[in-house]
Amino acid sequence: MKENQRPLIISIEGGEGAGKSSVIDTISRFLSEKQISHIVTREPGGVRISEKIRDIILNKEHLEMDAKTEALLFAAARRQHLIEKVLPAVQTGKCVVFDRFVDSSLVYQGYVRGLGIEAVRGINEFAIEGFYPDLTLFLDVTPEIGLDRINQNPDREVNKLDLEGLHFHKKVREGYYEIMKQYPERIVRIDADKALEDVLLAVVKEIEQRV
Repeated sequence: MKENQRPLIISIEGGEGAGKSSVIDTISRFLSEKQISHIVTREPGGVRISEKIRDIILNKEHLEMDAKTEALLFAAARRQHLIEKVLPAVQTGKCVVFDRFVDSSLVYQGYVRGLGIEAVRGINEFAIEGFYPDLTLFLDVTPEIGLDRINQNPDREVNKLDLEGLHFHKKVREGYYEIMKQYPERIVRIDADKALEDVLLAVVKEIEQRV
C-alpha cells in the first residue's frame, strides 16, 4: 500500500497528566461520527505479548532496569504490536489512533535517559521499518500542572514513571520540544495547560483538516 493511499495514522503524545485519554476518546467519537473505520490502541501494549512486556517495563519493583534494556523492551513491544494489530488494521482500511508511539521512546529513552535520540531511533527503525504516524498531536502540559492532575485522579494507572521527580518530567517536556524540531511537518503542539474543552476543540480542528 502506497503512503498516500493508507488510512490516517494518528499518535497522541505528551508528558504525564497531559490528558491523552480524554483526547483519544474525543478523536474516536469524532471518527465514528464521520463513519471512519478505526482502531484505538496503546503503547507499550495493544496485544497480549506487548502487554506482558508493558508489565515488565512499568513495574514499580523493576527500578534496577538498565536504560538500554528498557529501550530494547519498548522496541520489542512496538514490533509485536505493529505486526500483530496495527498493520492488519491498516491493510483493511482502518485508521489507527495511538496512545503513544515511537516518539515516546525517542523522548523518554533517547533524550531523558541519555541514550541519544539517534541511537534510540535506530533501534526503533529496526522495529517499525519506516512506519511513522501521519499526524502526531503533542499535548504540551507544564509538568507541575500535569503532576497535580495525576495526584487528583485516583483511578489512573500508577506506574514506574510516577516515582520520578519534577526534574525528570521537565526533561520529558524538553525532549518533546527537541523532537518537534526534527519532525515539524508531522508533530503539532496542542496547549494542554488550557481547560479541557479548549484542548478538545483544538484537537478536533487538527483532525478535521486531515479527514
